[in-house]
Amino acid sequence: MTRKYIDCREYPSEMNCSVALAADSDDELLEAAVQHATTVHHHADSPELRSQLKAMFHDGTPPTDAPRAA
Repeated sequence: MTRKYIDCREYPSEMNCSVALAADSDDELLEAAVQHATTVHHHADSPELRSQLKAMFHDGTPPTDAPRAA
């Protein structure tokens, strides 16, 4: 099983979010990412949001230094 992560630092936002989330399964990471996106960034939970978030997953763990913005 490969650890996966998603990193808000890759995507510029007004709040300069520095959160990176990692998990051992896609399902666990997706639920955490949806919770973060809806609570912190005020996105609506939708199939489109979930699809977009899954497309942002990377294998491994987030880097210590902020990645370059997309």
